Amino acid sequence: MKIIVTGATGLVGAEVLRQAILDDDISEVTALVRKPIEVSHPKIKTIIHNDFLDYSGLEEVFKSNDAMVWALGISQTQVSKQQYEVITYDYTMAAATAIQKANPDMAFLFVSGGGADSTERSSTIFARVKGKTENTLIKLELKRLYCVRPAGIKPIHKNPNTSFLNKLFIPLFPIFEILMPNFVIASDKLAIAILRILKNGSDKIIIENKALKELSAS
Repeated sequence: MKIIVTGATGLVGAEVLRQAILDDDISEVTALVRKPIEVSHPKIKTIIHNDFLDYSGLEEVFKSNDAMVWALGISQTQVSKQQYEVITYDYTMAAATAIQKANPDMAFLFVSGGGADSTERSSTIFARVKGKTENTLIKLELKRLYCVRPAGIKPIHKNPNTSFLNKLFIPLFPIFEILMPNFVIASDKLAIAILRILKNGSDKIIIENKALKELSAS
């Protein structure tokens, strides 16, 4: 299987790269990024792409791959509300629409988040925009669409791009794992679950944190 990963310098995307390298079923991983990544491996290809609202010129890349992991994202605390919606919703929809035109059989996996609000009425921009993005992706009627909703992601590797807010939670994860085990998922386990979904499919479009943990352990 050949996959494309966005957000390859972030917590989830970087871990997907690591796990894809270890996965014999993944023959090639294309990192679609704005700047070169530090990971080097024969499986990894890098495409420098600056405009995530425009994918013209990437049609052949889409045609030659089986799936895309959309892990590009940013914390709502790091940007304005308008910027957050552009990055979370507009970028995602532009990519999904381009893929649907170039390669309708390609799987698209959107890294959403626990608490995403399908009613789009939440007062929290994260929940509202993630829910809106999921809803619009579903309306596109992609043949293979998956929206994963990890909750608290416990970092297994240090990542310089981790937001300040997420760094504050790191010391609390051992407590969360005891009191709210279904709330926490380790970053490597999340990446394993994502790859298993892409390889084996899922009977659900929206996959919550508990199901992701079960997938990674199966």
